[in-house]
Amino acid sequence: MAGHSKSVETPLAAHSSSADYPWLMARWVIRVQRGGPWDFSKDMRQQDGWDDHAAYMDGIFDEGFLLLAGPLEGDKEAIWGVEAESSEQILERMKEDPWSPNGMLTPTKIERWDVVMDRLPKPNNIRS
Repeated sequence: MAGHSKSVETPLAAHSSSADYPWLMARWVIRVQRGGPWDFSKDMRQQDGWDDHAAYMDGIFDEGFLLLAGPLEGDKEAIWGVEAESSEQILERMKEDPWSPNGMLTPTKIERWDVVMDRLPKPNNIRS
């Protein structure tokens, strides 16, 4: 399956915001590793700092940055689908997560995702 790497970015996107050029938004997939003080004997909702992390996730979901998220089989990693201008913007937003500084959640791979079929709402860069 062909795709774009996280380093793909238009020159205009590097100097502009989506408020000026909404068609610059792209969809991305982030593989997120659980670690640091994560207690694998407990459910995600029983981890230290869950309430703060859940509030952060609710916030980025309500803003439209986070499109979907969930753990992968084995419970050591999760996948996030986001809409963002660049991988740099994603990393900056993920640093705001209360589970980020202590290593409970660490992005390990960020890839641009050109969705060709889905049932999700259309991204900002597709005009009707």
